[in-house]
Amino acid sequence: MRRFALCLLASPSFAAPLFEDHSAALGGHSYTGGWEHFVGGGVSVFDCNNDGRPDVFAAGGESPAALWQNDGDFQFTATNFPKNLATTGAYPLDIDGDGNLDLFVMRVGPNQVLQGHGDCTFTDVTEDWGIPTHDQWTTSFTAWWEGDRPTMAIGNYVDRLDPEGPFGTCDSNSILAPQAQGYTETVLEPGFCALSMLAAYDATETLRLRISNDRHYYIKAGQEQMWDIATKRFLTPEDGWTKLMVWGMGIASRDITGDGRDEIVLTSMGDQLMQLAQKDGSYTAAPFAIGTYAHRPHTGEDGRPSTGWHAQFGDIDNDGRDDLFLAKGNVDQMPGMAMADPNNLLMQNADGTFTEAASEAGIATTERSRGAALADFDGDGRLDLLVSNRRAPIELYRNVTPDAGHWIALDLRMDGPNTQAVGARVTVNGQAQQLTVGGGHASGQAGPLHFGLGDAAQAQVRVTWPDGRVSEVVLPADTRQVLRP
Repeated sequence: MRRFALCLLASPSFAAPLFEDHSAALGGHSYTGGWEHFVGGGVSVFDCNNDGRPDVFAAGGESPAALWQNDGDFQFTATNFPKNLATTGAYPLDIDGDGNLDLFVMRVGPNQVLQGHGDCTFTDVTEDWGIPTHDQWTTSFTAWWEGDRPTMAIGNYVDRLDPEGPFGTCDSNSILAPQAQGYTETVLEPGFCALSMLAAYDATETLRLRISNDRHYYIKAGQEQMWDIATKRFLTPEDGWTKLMVWGMGIASRDITGDGRDEIVLTSMGDQLMQLAQKDGSYTAAPFAIGTYAHRPHTGEDGRPSTGWHAQFGDIDNDGRDDLFLAKGNVDQMPGMAMADPNNLLMQNADGTFTEAASEAGIATTERSRGAALADFDGDGRLDLLVSNRRAPIELYRNVTPDAGHWIALDLRMDGPNTQAVGARVTVNGQAQQLTVGGGHASGQAGPLHFGLGDAAQAQVRVTWPDGRVSEVVLPADTRQVLRP
């Protein structure tokens, strides 16, 4: 079989991944509600008080959203967060360029933009900042910088106000572009019930907006979509865009072949499709033997197809190879799909294939999982896990994998307006990551880029900044570093 991973490191053997359950620290919060909250249920991980520790937001659906301040050592304090209802998820980004992270909150109803003040308090500035809102059902978001403020894409699900719905009534999406005063809105049609969006450099090295759609339930002609940001149009087969029809739920993006181009994982009902980026700018479906399709529950207790939601890459054991977490769960009571549908932890092997390890790691729970996040909550250099569940308590796991490899965490900073350097591309010892806002399922993160280093005691870092400048530096392993152009 083709060797997928082209890693510059040796391939040391590390201990199996292992997690401790610390869910009680978040007090049993759940994502609740009826059919308008079958989808969504995202989390957001970001440092809301600038103390260097990642804090946690969780959407609540018909329950209030919640925000916890990270006090260290897996101790969290619930904050006096606005009791937002009908939230589906949120994405952190510094919209006003003041150095404090703001929060774009997606809702069933008008969305909200909350300005962060650097102390885990927020002010609703949606109207003050001229953000267009509608009574829609928002389920996806992404953003990129073209000027002094971010351009933001909003993805909506079905038009719940259509009397002919919900079948056949996928709503339109929109792009919000900054102007001298406020934002202008461009409606993207047709919409095919967007459940994930990601603005990132694709296999052609072009910044584009990928939209993953839950098309089949509502629009039989629906498909995945790619919007070309420069020419402001959807790509067609004449552009080399291949028609793809999946029940799209989430997007994950990471270069796992070592060629500098990101592979894509699309979660869905049934197969979790990995697309391998090709040198000619196209994508091909990964062979089944790669081990990432995760089409049925890996515990064997239920033989019906799985339902995938959030997907995220991250190096769990710091061996220098990115692993893949998949959040799974029945929409609610769909009899044709697995009910006992455990989450997946797919560990990447030296040959680029993946092996299931969720059960031995202690995270193969079977709640109706939705959003999730891999983040280093305790600062020990190992990625921990947060999982949101529909009608079940949120889960929090501490990564205690023994004998993990070395690591480095890179905080990218620029002078305003793009203070978080969104759009930067980073290479560390041959591994590449993009700094993006979006993807996953209703779940966003803002924080340091984490790289596992295996046995390497130092990191050779190359950063291509959003403005085209390039920085190169050699840094010691097992450290968190702040980098500027």
